[in-house]
Amino acid sequence: MAKLYNESIPERVTPLGPKDDTVKFLLNFSKALSVMKIKNMTFETLNN
Repeated sequence: MAKLYNESIPERVTPLGPKDDTVKFLLNFSKALSVMKIKNMTFETLNN
């Protein structure tokens, strides 16, 4: 049976994360998004 393991990598890996502008954009978009359900239909509107 084969051994399953990872060798240590000497190079340092920097953690990835979203930019501040991306987070602000998504938060503002979610605040402006309005979803209304009427009977069996769903309406999505952006309230700017």
